[in-house]
Amino acid sequence: MTDDVIFQSVRELSRQLVTKRISSVELLDASFAQIDRLNPSLNAIVTFDREGAYANARAVDERRVSGKPTSPLAGLPIAIKDMEPVRGMRTTLGSPIYKDWIPDFDTMMVERFRAHGLTILGKTNTPEFALGSQTFNTLFGATKNPWDDSKTCGGSSGGAAVAAATGMIAFADGSDMGGSLRNPANFCGIVGLRPSPGRVPAYPVANQWGTLGVHGPIGRTAEDAAWLLSIQAGDDPRITLGCCGDPGVYREPLERDFKGVRIAYAPTLGGLPVEKQVRDALDQSIKRFEALGAIVEEAEPDLAMADNAFQVLRGLHLLGTLSEPYKHHKHLMKDTAVWNVEQGLALTAAQISEAQLQHSKLFERMQRFLTKYEYLICPVNQVAPFDINTPYPMQIDGVQLDTYLDWMKSAFRITMTSHPAASAPVAFTASGLPVGMQIVGRYGCEREVLQLVHAVELPLAHRIARGML
Repeated sequence: MTDDVIFQSVRELSRQLVTKRISSVELLDASFAQIDRLNPSLNAIVTFDREGAYANARAVDERRVSGKPTSPLAGLPIAIKDMEPVRGMRTTLGSPIYKDWIPDFDTMMVERFRAHGLTILGKTNTPEFALGSQTFNTLFGATKNPWDDSKTCGGSSGGAAVAAATGMIAFADGSDMGGSLRNPANFCGIVGLRPSPGRVPAYPVANQWGTLGVHGPIGRTAEDAAWLLSIQAGDDPRITLGCCGDPGVYREPLERDFKGVRIAYAPTLGGLPVEKQVRDALDQSIKRFEALGAIVEEAEPDLAMADNAFQVLRGLHLLGTLSEPYKHHKHLMKDTAVWNVEQGLALTAAQISEAQLQHSKLFERMQRFLTKYEYLICPVNQVAPFDINTPYPMQIDGVQLDTYLDWMKSAFRITMTSHPAASAPVAFTASGLPVGMQIVGRYGCEREVLQLVHAVELPLAHRIARGML
């Protein structure tokens, strides 16, 4: 019964909950059974609130039985990335500095989850301060890839991706600056969407005008991710930056005719080193797009300046967000976090000004490029899932990398365009590890991105993963 329930689509789970074929408590029982079976080895969820979860599930069931208006998502289980404060629940940010922090408030996204009756059962693992696309920290250890537990699941939303991929939860929230939604979804064979800045508003935040970091959904399929986006998105008067519109549109069917749609394929996104096994898998996956009747051509915008812009603006952002822990607890911070802050401290006004201008130019370049093509497809990551004991790759097929972020250029170059992008599970390496295609769409067109993901995704990837556990 557990497998039959937890691997159903979110749409089907909602239907069964609304029609009372299953109860929220029964669904939560199935989730905890899967968690108890898999989490001790995979380490995806690091904090639990079983009592609070069951209280919510019972309350949802009572509302439905009494006929009170109830969200169609009420009762679906979720666990929150451990970067997101949740009232009354330990929130560590993956750092020993915050190991005992219990917030007295919810963020806007958590408020929305509660308002829709989602069952929040715990927190998912993340690297310290969500820095780096390998999920490990000194508090909880590493989160393992469900396809091969000797490999990393990616990050920084690594615990979220593993929990969703393995049926511990229905879907997962995440955040993305340099690929933290797209990378773990790619490594786990599911879907992660980085929306346009403002699509999913965030509050409270240190910088209301920041556009590098965004929140978004992770799901086993495009449709599952879209259903979560339907409650993550939406206007709020506390927010200065937004492009929300009607979030209910994300629960509408994603089917679409792609005949004649022009798609650009950039296999190296500007000459980046890409592992041969990744390139081979993605080249083969082009057939999935051509089978739709789409016109696929090799073409790409010039995004090379994104490398400098991202490093500078990321350093500036992290100087602002991590200055207090750096001042008072530097000795408790991991080396790469310290390096990030000190990179920000060393910036000059000229460097910041240049990076801001480059940021604008990159948006304009992608805008112009996507007037000819509706989509750009390219690698999510330049490497396949790597050894879990390797903090980050320092070379790709013999090409040496300069920083711990350089293996993520295929993701963060897209970040700097501010256009929506998703990881779509489309292929496998020869050794059976999942490989995702990064699908980039026009600004504000998250639904259109999810439509193409829906059309090409491998629909049984999550079931194959389940069978391998």
